[in-house]
Amino acid sequence: MAELVEDAAGTPRVVEILSTLLQRVAERNDAERRDNDAPWSVSAFHGLTKPAISVRAYLERIFKYAGCSTSCYVVAYIYLDRFAQRHPSIPFDSLNVHRFLITSVLLAVKFLDDLYYNNAYFAKVGGISLMEMNFLEVDLLFGLGFELNVTPITFSSYCSILQREMYLESPPVPSRFHCFISEEESSSSCQQKQLTV
Repeated sequence: MAELVEDAAGTPRVVEILSTLLQRVAERNDAERRDNDAPWSVSAFHGLTKPAISVRAYLERIFKYAGCSTSCYVVAYIYLDRFAQRHPSIPFDSLNVHRFLITSVLLAVKFLDDLYYNNAYFAKVGGISLMEMNFLEVDLLFGLGFELNVTPITFSSYCSILQREMYLESPPVPSRFHCFISEEESSSSCQQKQLTV
């Protein structure tokens, strides 16, 4: 996990990697939606317009103000992957990825860290109302089936995925999301599965 800690500017590499991954997924799903004209499910996370802030700038903002541990970003990634597995009809796109990010980090920080800011503070960081933050938190909890526990093996596996992503010079755009690691798989036996994010 040392390689995921921080870059020269002090920002954790996991923030950069995760934002790049999610940006590519959102762009890919935006293109699929335009090309296929297929109706996708709309969720509580769906916005009416694309936010003016990029995914990377948004995640850097969360990092700057939320004060959570670096591990929270890996766990947030795991939560997003779990949600994608459970709800393939709700893809991450430019209209919902920001809300998914702030909510998954909020859940991760509450699950992992001993000290953290409350929902009102996270709502301000995320640029949404407290009522919306509370609603999104509950919606994501139900969307995950309240499965928030992350085993050390799973955590290590996702760290390996993010490290591989960092070292790839020009990674292929994932069809939907990335690699899903079950609780039973070890970090060395990652099997690529396409998620319907």
